[in-house]
Amino acid sequence: MTKMILPGQTIGILGGGQLGRMMAMSARELGYKVVVLDPDPNAPCGPVSDEQIVSAFDDSHGIHLLANASDVVTYEFENVDAKEADWLQNYAYLPQGSQLLTLTQHRLHEKKAIEKAGCRVAPYAPVNTAQELDDAISRISLPAVLKTCRGGYDGKGQLVLQSAVHVEEAKAWLGDGKECILEGFVSFEKELSVIVTRSTKGEMTAFPVAENIHVHHILDQSIVPARISKQKHEEAVRMAMNIAESLQLSGTLAVELFLGEVGDLYVNELAPRPHNSGHYSIEACETSQFQQHIRAICGLPLGNTELLRPAVMINVLGEHIKQVMANMDLFDDAKLHLYGKREAKAKRKMGHITVLGETQEIALQKAKRIRDVIRHGEMVEVTR
Repeated sequence: MTKMILPGQTIGILGGGQLGRMMAMSARELGYKVVVLDPDPNAPCGPVSDEQIVSAFDDSHGIHLLANASDVVTYEFENVDAKEADWLQNYAYLPQGSQLLTLTQHRLHEKKAIEKAGCRVAPYAPVNTAQELDDAISRISLPAVLKTCRGGYDGKGQLVLQSAVHVEEAKAWLGDGKECILEGFVSFEKELSVIVTRSTKGEMTAFPVAENIHVHHILDQSIVPARISKQKHEEAVRMAMNIAESLQLSGTLAVELFLGEVGDLYVNELAPRPHNSGHYSIEACETSQFQQHIRAICGLPLGNTELLRPAVMINVLGEHIKQVMANMDLFDDAKLHLYGKREAKAKRKMGHITVLGETQEIALQKAKRIRDVIRHGEMVEVTR
């Protein structure tokens, strides 16, 4: 059963990180109240919410408190405890349901669902033992990537296998009972993503395709529109919408893809929530991915996703914060977002910067100037 949740009612967010923070800010702009659950009393979402429940994500008491305080519940990350997600689906209003969460928490199940939607994926095989690894390599060949089926992000939980030495290391890694998947290596020209949103009423939209550049497995920049042909743009959007329809999505889904060197598109993985590569939409699109997500789960009409100007989004990690603070004059013509995290750890996502341009070339030039300073400039001690 679907409901229309109107402004003035309360949205519960499971997870208080930066995605929850930006969801909450969009919800409050529309007039909703927000309650967030997170075990960290200093979670980024807390200060922009009406209430925070400080509780572990798998604590039933905290989950029940969130459900009782909310008219609709959503989540900002996919590793929600399956038992608690099932409870929310049965005893609260969780439009996204628990099935999509369970699916995207397991890489093998995710691959099968992508194929069922008619989309291409890299060759893969389930691997749980050393013998299964040998058998999979004989079919898929090297190079390949061995990934844990559960958990892992930003390069964690995976090994790149390029030689027999790597294979032996992987067998030792498998020894502690990990459930894994071996994926054939795709030689790709570009990494892409599409953010697609489907409302509880079945209305669906997609944001412009982003071209993503990663450094050490962490997203460094998103360039929009992606520098691909119109045909490939349309194909990527069509694939994302096919997956969303096949999964009967409610809410937001990020579809990450590879554009192969011969022009084939491969779906790499899914994220059932707003995504780092969609942050550009806050300034560059008529409707942001966060407001669109709120509209979708509340049963409101979806907004226009038209790209207003070309954009480049740059991630700000912990090691960049000092340079950002020491060079605030860089942002007179850029949009700086800091997430309110108290401790700036290396590789931790602390914020992002979005630059816009009348043309893509202008946006790229502006982004390069900013990125060069915060990535490579001389470190400056900042006093507070």
